Amino acid sequence: MIRNATAVWNGSGKEGKGFLSTQSGTLKDTQYSFNSRFESGVGTNPEELVAAAHAGCFTMKLSFVIGEQKFTPESLETKCDITFENGAVTKSQLSVKGKVPGMSKAQFDAAVKEAELNCPISKLLNTAISAEGTLL
Repeated sequence: MIRNATAVWNGSGKEGKGFLSTQSGTLKDTQYSFNSRFESGVGTNPEELVAAAHAGCFTMKLSFVIGEQKFTPESLETKCDITFENGAVTKSQLSVKGKVPGMSKAQFDAAVKEAELNCPISKLLNTAISAEGTLL
């Protein structure tokens, strides 16, 4: 399986702007710029998209891991904070809240750790990754 996205940039790094589109069409000419990346401008930025990808991938992997233990999550909600400093992504912090009927905190924590280590985006990132779980 191969997925793709396209970035188009016009102008200088600080004054220019770009547009991102994905194969699925979920993003179609979505704006990004210096302001949306380093300040509070309108549009997205690469780090925000990495955070979304890591949160989504981790949460789906966690659902599979929980299912392998014969539990079914009622809900899983993950926040991913990407740290970008000195021109590099240096950390990805995952925080997940889960409602999993019948699952103990120890079982949930073990599932969170397995998903943290084995989701494909965790394997892709060359940075410190940590995950913490709250069983509701």
